[in-house]
Amino acid sequence: MEKRWVFKHVPPALEVESLSKAININASLSSLLIQRGITTFEDARDFFRPSLKNLHNPYLMKDMDKAVSRLKQAMVNGEKILIYGDYDVDGTTSVTLVYGFLSKHYSQLDFYIPDRYKEGYGISKTGINWAKENGFSLIISLDCGIKSVNEIAYATELGIDFIICDHHKPGDALPAACAVLDPKRADCAYPYKELSGCGVGFKLLQALCSSLELSDEELFTFLDLLAVSIASDIVPITGENRILAYHGLKILNNAPRPGMKALIDISGISKELTINSIVFGLAPRINAAGRIAHAKHAVQLLIARDKDEADFLAEKINEKNKVRKDYDLNITDEAIRMIEEEISSDSKSTVLFKNGWHKGVIGIVASRCIEKYYRPTIILTENNGMATGSARSVDGFDVYEAIAKCSDLLEQFGGHTYAAGLTMKLENIKAFQERFEQVVSCDIREEDLIPKLDVDLKIELSQINQKFYNILKQLAPFGPGNMDPVFLSENVRDDGSARLLKDQHLKLRVSQDGFNAIDAIGFNMAEPFYRISKGEPFNICYHIYENEFNGKKSLQLFIKDIKFVN
Repeated sequence: MEKRWVFKHVPPALEVESLSKAININASLSSLLIQRGITTFEDARDFFRPSLKNLHNPYLMKDMDKAVSRLKQAMVNGEKILIYGDYDVDGTTSVTLVYGFLSKHYSQLDFYIPDRYKEGYGISKTGINWAKENGFSLIISLDCGIKSVNEIAYATELGIDFIICDHHKPGDALPAACAVLDPKRADCAYPYKELSGCGVGFKLLQALCSSLELSDEELFTFLDLLAVSIASDIVPITGENRILAYHGLKILNNAPRPGMKALIDISGISKELTINSIVFGLAPRINAAGRIAHAKHAVQLLIARDKDEADFLAEKINEKNKVRKDYDLNITDEAIRMIEEEISSDSKSTVLFKNGWHKGVIGIVASRCIEKYYRPTIILTENNGMATGSARSVDGFDVYEAIAKCSDLLEQFGGHTYAAGLTMKLENIKAFQERFEQVVSCDIREEDLIPKLDVDLKIELSQINQKFYNILKQLAPFGPGNMDPVFLSENVRDDGSARLLKDQHLKLRVSQDGFNAIDAIGFNMAEPFYRISKGEPFNICYHIYENEFNGKKSLQLFIKDIKFVN
């Protein structure tokens, strides 16, 4: 699929020179920092050495004082507290963090994860009834609750209080809970708005530690869970998230808890864990528990205290992930056939429904369809007599807002700019398909329907050396808001070694003017092989990475795209 190259702003030369002198690095690296908002020595110091001392005061979050007061009251009075979280990675890591920390200081606790298929997303009356039957008087909800106005009112009638910890966009009215912690509240002045659900739970515990005069050090041992949450929920790796992810990754790589160690081992991750390897290695397995069976198994794994228990639970979850992969593959094949047969190539959106599709993988299938057709996509299936769906979007288009414009056809919806969930009556599917297509056609730009490749900087191949790379990798952890830099080098040629691996992966060695040759690989990029092998010049966009083979390390290029000069 052809990509459009979008070049980031190149900072003014004087600004680049000033920063280069201040921190003693070359102009290209200074340009990368300035693009990320790093313009002074102090900015660079904080960026390269993320410090937990720079976390914001949790009491800056609206309702934090109320939340801590109600939690302390429950602990003093011996009330039963239920930790309630969503069934995805953010929800299960949130529950593990809050339950795991509080259980060290308080015993009247339990946790609850709603059943994806029987209860659906968010706070359910089933869950509230279970809490009432089992004597709980306080529920802390994590990664959900911000739109549960009716459910919170029902809980209040039953004498159950709620502290809501959420990070999704609120609706028109906030639930009447004891405290509603959500940095996206319009009236919340908290300086950083992009925390994960687990991040909001962490801030509650940070405030509790301050109130009880407990050391933060014990809480910081749970940052591995927060790093997994941040990576998996695709929130920006900026501000507080970058600090938390940086320190969480250190724990994951040096002293992971038994459950995480078991997951890392069973995932086959042998190199240093990164945001990327969490997203593609750990997150799918944690998610698989809730997609195929029940997400409580993920929490049980993450709170496991010893290796044998963790290894046993990780193996069970890995088996669920294998089942998930089979569903994923088969439903994706069906969905693509339906798109080819039923949806016009001129359509700006895809909305598919089929009874019998597994609800646990439809979000993944939506993403797979976007990889092939690149347009906002919603995959629906039947669940409990309703059509339930997952939406995914393309870069630059807010699918949540598009769904909101169809809200009169829906029973429930929620989510983010690029991912959302929705439920509707079966008889509304056709009307929703038509309305959603109208909304997308009206709001989306033509350029948004062409995959975008953001290019940070043009450099010469001669600039790439070990010193350059050593500084470059200190920009990590990479993720949204701080992506692994993409470089452009122009008018390069293969040195005659171009070949295809397994008939689909491009392996070559590129140089400019016959000098500074460097190995490069492009996965699933067989198409340009013939012209490259004939010696044609081309422009190349790539990441720089360090490859290790037989104990020997070397710098290589990871190709993102190729365009021929002529």
